[in-house]
Amino acid sequence: MIAIPPDATIFVAVGTIDFRNGITGLGRICREKIKKDPMSGAIFVFRNKKKTTLKILVYDGEAFWLLTRRLSRGKIKWWPATDQFSCPLDVKKLQVLIMNGNPENVEFGNDWKKLIS
Repeated sequence: MIAIPPDATIFVAVGTIDFRNGITGLGRICREKIKKDPMSGAIFVFRNKKKTTLKILVYDGEAFWLLTRRLSRGKIKWWPATDQFSCPLDVKKLQVLIMNGNPENVEFGNDWKKLIS
């Protein structure tokens, strides 16, 4: 499992992209279609047309990381539905998406719990 900082900014490219794109091509998509700087430290998530592979692009301040997760069987079960090319996603939902779950059907605990004094 990949550790994602709880305060990470995440954008999911809902629109279809060409998965022959590497870091440079995905960075261009971030700038031109998502309208975000790929060097901002945000996490950008892409899915292929066949719905079998995720690509995640992130800049760590020194270099780009390009992570790929291809399912050996089946298809990615959930993807955001919007008329925009991209949409934000929170960290918990991204973790579920990476594990090929449906974040809309998962119950999450509260982020913060009041301390009793």
